[in-house]
Amino acid sequence: MSNTTSTRIALLSAAAIGALALTASITVPVQAQDKMGKSEMSGEKTVMVGGAAMFPSKNIVQNAVNSKDHTTLVAAVKAAGLVDTLSSKGPFTVFAPTNAAFGKLPAGTVDTLVKPESKATLTKILTYHVVPGKLSAADLTDGKKLTTVEGEALTVKLDGKKVWLIDAKGGKSAVTIADVNQSNGVIHVVDTVLMPAS
Repeated sequence: MSNTTSTRIALLSAAAIGALALTASITVPVQAQDKMGKSEMSGEKTVMVGGAAMFPSKNIVQNAVNSKDHTTLVAAVKAAGLVDTLSSKGPFTVFAPTNAAFGKLPAGTVDTLVKPESKATLTKILTYHVVPGKLSAADLTDGKKLTTVEGEALTVKLDGKKVWLIDAKGGKSAVTIADVNQSNGVIHVVDTVLMPAS
């Protein structure tokens, strides 16, 4: 075999290996996309929140981190050290304030709340948005008192088809998206941060 022939074979082999590597790198993402498509077509009834599908087979934290409307809530849950709690078996009913709801608070409030020295206050506020058990919108009847994980009550007020939650200070928050089912409970999206009395 001449030197030129062996060089040509080596180049062709290198080209073939390169083509295989390229094919493999193209194939992997396509297979990943196929799996994603199958999970979305798995028959789960999803609800769109913050531009993302909320899967009933995922827990509260796994779903919330995908909602672009709940980045402040997710950051607050992390700062309060509640990720493990809200990832646990539950079940929990979470009234989840949007970024816009946190934006209604006085300027600087959120920045102060996520500081380490404010952890106790932040935890108190966040756990005031959590009720033990799984309560659907149908369970939120007019005048019903809900005892929160924080210990104080929320009161349900129905106004036509609108569900309102009245906090301990008399503040009102409307449920804007109800019955977002999770593997460990349910989320109801709310438009205002609820505040405990103390």
